[in-house]
Amino acid sequence: MPTQHTIPAVPLPHAAHPGATMPQVGFGVFQVPDAETTRAVSLALDAGYRSVDTAAVYGNEAGVGRALAEAGLTSGPARAEVFVTSKLWVDDMARSDVAPALGRSLERLGLDHLDLFLIHWPAPGRGQYVEAWEALVEARDAGLVREIGVSNFQPAHLDAIIAATGVRPVVNQVELHPALQQRGLRAAHAAHGVVTEAWSPLAQGALLRDDVIARVAAAHAVTPAQAILRWHVQHGTVVIPKSVTPERIAANLDLFGFALSDDEMAAIDALDRDGRTGPHPDRFNG
Repeated sequence: MPTQHTIPAVPLPHAAHPGATMPQVGFGVFQVPDAETTRAVSLALDAGYRSVDTAAVYGNEAGVGRALAEAGLTSGPARAEVFVTSKLWVDDMARSDVAPALGRSLERLGLDHLDLFLIHWPAPGRGQYVEAWEALVEARDAGLVREIGVSNFQPAHLDAIIAATGVRPVVNQVELHPALQQRGLRAAHAAHGVVTEAWSPLAQGALLRDDVIARVAAAHAVTPAQAILRWHVQHGTVVIPKSVTPERIAANLDLFGFALSDDEMAAIDALDRDGRTGPHPDRFNG
């Protein structure tokens, strides 16, 4: 297996704090029950992860908070060693509901601020994502969150919040993997200076038996998951793989002792198709 290296820091071009960055590889806890989350996050922290991604709707912010507290990362100088992201659920997108929802997330996490707070979905049918973004700007300016971003936003949604506030999200976290490469959306991110972050970077495991992935992985003596995650890294994407298995948690971070060739990158690029595993943001309203 390749040797583990320091996780690269990805610059956030439109951050409120000049020079702000986030780790390129973080630990996701989607669909991890709260009772299992503390152990999983503790294993991730022990393996070297310093970014944890959760959300109010996951129901496991408290489990994340317990792991951070046990590691001594919730306050004092050590707090700066970990990058914590959570997300605003669609039921709390009314402007007056955002601050209380953020307060509940902070309480469950045991933190006095988040490093990154995202609108979880635009839910366009609700017509509230612009006012929710305005409230996130206020929360950032009040020091409750260091940086703000969005998740599952399409180009039109990005254009709307930027036009309303003049504030660009630092990140858009979207479903992204070799079977759903979101090239048009990534181009919009590049135009706005928004960092692309991938949820479901392994397509919920659907690509782990793909022949192309298997061939690339074998050439580097790594797992198919590592080959896919390395493809993300070389495209400059932030990734948040999830696992509760100690060996996989460690392997998913061990991506920096090998590199895919141009031909290998092109072969994985050619897997792009309509491989969406989650709902389409234009139609999902919670």
